Amino acid sequence: MNRTELVEAVVSKTGLDKKHAEAAVAAVAESVVAETKAGNKVAIFGFGTFSPSARAARMGRNPQTGAPVKIAASKTVRFAPASAYKEALNSRGKVAAAKKASPAKKAAPAKKAAPAKKASAAKKAAPAKKAAKAAKKR
Repeated sequence: MNRTELVEAVVSKTGLDKKHAEAAVAAVAESVVAETKAGNKVAIFGFGTFSPSARAARMGRNPQTGAPVKIAASKTVRFAPASAYKEALNSRGKVAAAKKASPAKKAAPAKKAAPAKKASAAKKAAPAKKAAKAAKKR
């Protein structure tokens, strides 16, 4: 979804005209950018948190030549989705909601597994015999 599609979604869900919806989307984006640029966190309840972050200057390498390259310090933003957002992403419709609402059932006791069978001695010795025969032929 790009900005134009987002504006269209706002128009269809709110009933605003396109001009006002576009102004609203632009205002939200500009406010988030301005606050993170100032070094403040922006938390939108039910959506997530935008946190400003800084990367220190460091030395890197040019992958083609292997020559060292200085990488300048930079600022970035990190987004942490809200728990409601994560639940909405990971739910599988009403089935998942119904499973969460029902009490957990106790697991059946695990049956004791039978001990693993060991390979017979003849099978283990077979490769050694082949190796011994090959050594005698040399």
